This record gives sequence, structure tokens and C-alpha cells, in this order.
Amino acid sequence: MVTIELPPLRERKEDIFALTEFFIKKYNQEFGKRLKGVEENAMKALMDYHWPGNIRQLESVIERAVLMSETPFINLKDVKSELRFLQGTGIVDFDLPDEGINFEDIEKDLLRKAMSKANGVATKAAKLLGMSYKTFWYRWEKFNLQSPKKDTPS
Repeated sequence: MVTIELPPLRERKEDIFALTEFFIKKYNQEFGKRLKGVEENAMKALMDYHWPGNIRQLESVIERAVLMSETPFINLKDVKSELRFLQGTGIVDFDLPDEGINFEDIEKDLLRKAMSKANGVATKAAKLLGMSYKTFWYRWEKFNLQSPKKDTPS
């Protein structure tokens, strides 16, 4: 048996570019997308991040960026919100009020916001929240939430 020691991704910043390109190709194929790469400022954000979850975490970030990107290149907006969420400075970083919270209301709000951001596509909404489609839809129906109404031209 041979043991191969591989340092964490944060110590192998030079690998981030190649891994990112690999994951873009993988998820382009899986999602039927045609992204061409990563904008320079987005790559800088990926390089500057400390990656406590190593390669799996990078893959997850790129998967979501490919899924949600609306341009031919992953841009800073596509990765920044994900990295901010991972660092704990997004919606999960708040002070718990003394009177407590209604967790179900927060969950419903997150489900609605994800569905809205995903333009009513539950698969995308589930990905935004880091859950499977089945789990997302179970929670959506559990709260008897209505699908967002599309504006119709008059």
C-alpha cells in the first residue's frame, strides 16, 4: 500500500484554475450549457478563497455557477454570493433576537426567494438552496406554497 499525501487546496492555489476548467466542462455537459470559462475577477475571488471544503467545495461552487450563470463566462456575481454564503456572511449570519424566531417562516421565505430567483424552476431553486429537487418539493408542498405568478402581457 502506498500513501500519497496531497496538501489541502488552499496550499495548492495553482490547481484552482485547472480544476475550475474541468468542472465547467463537466457541468456544461450535465446541464446542457455552453459556458466558455471564468472572468478574471471571478477567478481572483476563487484563488483568494481559503477552501476549507477542498476540491468538493470548489466543485459545488462551480456547479452552481454553471447552473445559474446567464452569460457565456462565470462572473464575479456568479461566485461571490456563493463564497459569501460559505464564509457565513450571508443570510445565515445574523443575531438571534431575544424573543426567538419562527423557523418555519424563515424556511418558507427562503423557499419563495429561491423559487423567484430561479424564475419558477424548482430544480434551479433546489440547487440554490443546496438541496435535492425531491427535498425542495417536499418542503414546498409541506407549506402549501403557491408557484410565483408570471406577468402576462395585456
